Amino acid sequence: MVQQQFELDPFTNALFLFCGRRRDRIKGLYWEKDGFILLYKRLEQGAYQWPRSESEVRSLTPQQYRWLMEGLKIEQPKAHRRVPGMRFV
Repeated sequence: MVQQQFELDPFTNALFLFCGRRRDRIKGLYWEKDGFILLYKRLEQGAYQWPRSESEVRSLTPQQYRWLMEGLKIEQPKAHRRVPGMRFV
């Protein structure tokens, strides 16, 4: 599905997430050098804030992934935006 439908390489260093219609379960696919890791999480209550169509499919930052796993929208309007070029030592 990753290769054929989305035309992406499943063997890259990326976690691919999929969600069913009820949006209470999420599946993850990750390649780890000698095989795939399959992850599965089912919410006891509530639903994931998930894209409604393939046109909304996108890459997530680590922060957006955390928000998704916490049941929040991945675009937080009040979140501070990262400033490009700023590095901390």
